[in-house]
Amino acid sequence: MPDTRFRVFKGLALSLAVIILDQLTKFYAVQKLELYESFTVFPGFNFMLTHNTGAAFSFLSQAGGWQRFFFIGLGTVVSIILIIWMKSLTTNKRCLYYALALVLGGVIGNVWDRIVYGYVIDFIDVSLGFLPWQIFNPWPTFNIADSAIFIGAFMLIIDAIWLNDSENDT
Repeated sequence: MPDTRFRVFKGLALSLAVIILDQLTKFYAVQKLELYESFTVFPGFNFMLTHNTGAAFSFLSQAGGWQRFFFIGLGTVVSIILIIWMKSLTTNKRCLYYALALVLGGVIGNVWDRIVYGYVIDFIDVSLGFLPWQIFNPWPTFNIADSAIFIGAFMLIIDAIWLNDSENDT
């Protein structure tokens, strides 16, 4: 069983990598795009700079400003819980551990935006117009942090449903 400190270091390094990649791509998007300007990379995949004062799918974006502090506080509490959870894992549950690290990096990346700018910078715009369901069209813009949270949450579901302790241990 690897040293717990080394495992925590690897998880926090993954979280830090997500934060750095997220912030670098947001910085680049702000430098290269005007607000709501769309740049087509290929059909169905665009870059479009937006500012999200709400949460996922712009939930509470029109709430009047209080939501900024609410989401900063919520993100901070969630980050602390994730760090404690990561540190408390007694077995080497890799999928669970890296899932938590991805979510942590994504949460911190978006909290940083809220602290510095008052909103989250989103710039990835995917058109799912090929799907028959209109609920997904248009898909909201998102960023690297949102992607890390989504992938981490998906990994958490996989861990909870399909992986037993022996399959997840090293």
